[in-house]
Formats: sequence, structure tokens, C-alpha cells
Amino acid sequence: MMKIYLLFRLLAIATLIAYLFLRNNSDARWEYDLVLFNLVALLAALSIALSPILDDPLGRAGVIGAIISWSAGSITSSLDSFFEINTLLDLDLIAQSFYALFYPLAIFGLTRAIRFKTVSKSLELLDTSIIAIGYTTILTALLVRPAMTTIDGSIFDVFLAILYPVGDIVILVLVLLLVLRQSMSWRNGLILIGATIFFLSDFYFLYQSYLGKYEFGSLTDVGWLISFILLSQAFWFANNEELAARSFNSAVATIALLGSSTLLAIAVLQPSYIPRFLILPAFVTIALSFLRMGVAINDARNMSNEQILARTDELTGLANRRKFMVDGQEFLKEPGSLLILDLDGFKAVNDSLGHGIGDQLLKQVANRFQRVMPSDGMLARLGGDEFGALIPGVDGIEVARALKATLTYPFHINSNEIHLDVSIGEARNDPGSSALEQLLRRADEAMYEAKRTKLGVVSWRNQLGTSGSRL
Repeated sequence: MMKIYLLFRLLAIATLIAYLFLRNNSDARWEYDLVLFNLVALLAALSIALSPILDDPLGRAGVIGAIISWSAGSITSSLDSFFEINTLLDLDLIAQSFYALFYPLAIFGLTRAIRFKTVSKSLELLDTSIIAIGYTTILTALLVRPAMTTIDGSIFDVFLAILYPVGDIVILVLVLLLVLRQSMSWRNGLILIGATIFFLSDFYFLYQSYLGKYEFGSLTDVGWLISFILLSQAFWFANNEELAARSFNSAVATIALLGSSTLLAIAVLQPSYIPRFLILPAFVTIALSFLRMGVAINDARNMSNEQILARTDELTGLANRRKFMVDGQEFLKEPGSLLILDLDGFKAVNDSLGHGIGDQLLKQVANRFQRVMPSDGMLARLGGDEFGALIPGVDGIEVARALKATLTYPFHINSNEIHLDVSIGEARNDPGSSALEQLLRRADEAMYEAKRTKLGVVSWRNQLGTSGSRL
């Protein structure tokens, strides 16, 4: 089976070589320029379809559809050129329509092919769109406007004269930006080279047509086929998903915004100077920039909320264990006390009255504890009915006694009068003498000693139990 896949992968290349060999020794003939020429493009599309690499099926379908659409335009144009078929249908109009359809399909397909499985946040995608549309608008203003003064014909002719160069620029700029935003891979590199060759071939064709020197069936048309073959080969390589995508510098998007704003300003001051069709993408760039601003603000707010939630106990609103451990490392640098608090009697309440009452009880306990905490101290719920506190300075025991005193009067929840107590262990920190894990272990041992002896508050010493107090 793999040999069959490899055969189709190389078939387009072999057909192109055969076309070049036959066409080099012959004038334009329908067998070569209608059949063999377009067969290369169709085989390239078939190669993409048969690639065994796992990727985005919509991206793959978009690129296949783009190549087939371009081939349909080429076939229709070739039929009209070689046989001058008389029909009620305008073959040139049909061919140009197929060529025009190539651009949206190619933009859609190539974008998804490059971005497959990458982590692309909304802000990064907006940056890509702003840069692609903004710089495309600016480039189009520089490259297309001179040609607009000499375009004659119907509205559709003018539209096509605008569409082709603009479409080429959009594809190249978008592919370039997407590839630069990621680490280079064989897949992305081949897509970029293919898009570049298509751009150069199309612009050469447009330039020659503008000068009236283009000849149908010219060997320079092979550039299009080479670009399709390169694109088809790209789909036989997988992206390296282990490498993170690179973010754009916001200044690049800002320049695109300023450039588009400048074009609009010129269009207002000198309406005849800027082609009208450039006004819409300039407006789109500005609109996307405002959208980006909103998304950036929302992302910042969400990120802040996520950071808070990541270090906050959801039930009580206190710091959680993660926050306690992070702050504990800073706490080691100064003298102070680490407290471990374990509620006495909570399990019985939870089992008899239910978890709903238990949750409300924990919230009220947290509120009482928080009221007596010093302003520079930190209280955290470590899990279940266990709490921890970091108390800078020498007042650790006094704070522990105050915490215990908050539970001397009952709680009232849903007509239930609930009595609780707490056992607290204290471990003193001398900067540079203990690790956080060691302090936690000492405070934990002191807490269990307080629970066992019913002293209420015990300070850890060598040979535990030499320092304790009962309230």
C-alpha cells in the first residue's frame, strides 16, 4: 500500500518532466498544453488527497479544491484557445470565474494546513488577520494603483484585474506570517516556497499580459505547476507540534493599523488618489484592531481570574495549598511562625448534617479565622478541615490563641447549633535554618500533639510537648 502512495506522490513530478521534454521540442499543442499540462495539476491534487499524514481534513480539502478550481479554469481557457468552441456560454467568463474561486479556497486551505493542531489563541489569530489584511492593503495601494489608471473593459474585467494581484499578495503575506509565527518545518517550508513561486508566476503573467507580450502555452506557465507540486509534497510531511508557535510583536500589528488609517485619511482628503476597493480592507483592519483591543482586555481579565482561581480555595475564598507553598518560600527569608490548624468535631457534623451544612460551616470558620489574622499574615485552606497560616514576627503563639478563641461560641446554620474546636501546631522559622517541608512537618507534629493532649495550641520544640497552652 505504501508503494502505491509513493507512486502517486511522484506521479505529478514525472508528468511535469514529460511535459517539459515534449513541450521543449514542440509548439503549443492541445495534447500537451490542454491535457498533459493540466494533468500535472490534477495529479498534484490527487497526491494531496492520498497522503497518509494525519492533518486537518478541511485544510486539505481547501487546497485540493483550489488546485482543481485553477485546473478547471485552465482547461476551460485552453479549450477556448485551441478549438474556439461556439457556445451560448462565455468560456472566458467561466474560466475567469474558476480562477477567481481559487483564491478563497487557497487562503482557507493553506491557513488551516499550517495551523493544524497548533495552539492559536484568539489574540494571535487577530494579530495574524490584522497584519495580513493591513499589509496587503498597503502593498496593494502601492502596486495596483498604477495599473488602475490603464484598465479598460467591463466592471468584471476591472474586478478581475484587481482580484488577481490582491489575491496573490494576500496568499503570500498570510502564509509568510503564519509560517513565521511557528518554528520552520518541512511542511511549512514547502508551503511557503510553493506560495512564493505561485506569486511570482502569477505576477509575471500579469505583467506580461499588461505589456501585451504574454503567449498562451508559454513555458513560463510551468511556475504554477511547480508551486502545486511543492504544495502537494508539503502534505506528505507532518508539522512538528512539539515546537511552540511564536507570537507576533504587537508593534507589527500597530504598523498595519497606522498604515490602514493613513490610507483612509488620504482617501478622505484626496478621494481620487486611493482606489475605492482599498477602503473596505482598510476599514476591516481598523475594526479588527478594535476587536483585538477588546479581546486583549478580556484575555487579561480572564487570565487574572484564572491566576486568582489557581491559587484560591473555591469554597472559602482563602488561599489554597498551592498559594500557601509558594508564599511559604518567601516566608522562610524572615523570622516568623507557621501554623497548622485542624478542626475538631467537623467530621461528625459533616456526616450527620450533610456536606451542604459542612461547606457552610467551613465558610463561617474561614470568616472567623480571617477576622483575627494580622494584616501581614496569610491564611490558607490546605484541604478538608485543615488550615495553614504564615505569621511574620514573634507573635505566632498569640495569633494561634486568637484563632482558637474564635471557635469558643457556637455556629448557627439552618436552625442547627454547631460547636467546633481546633487544634493548632506552631513551628518557629529561623531564616536559613529550615526548609519549608521541615517547618510543615514540625507544625503538623505540634498540631497532633495539641490534639492528643487537648492543649489546644502547641509550639514545636525538640522533644515535643515542652511548650503548650490550654485556653
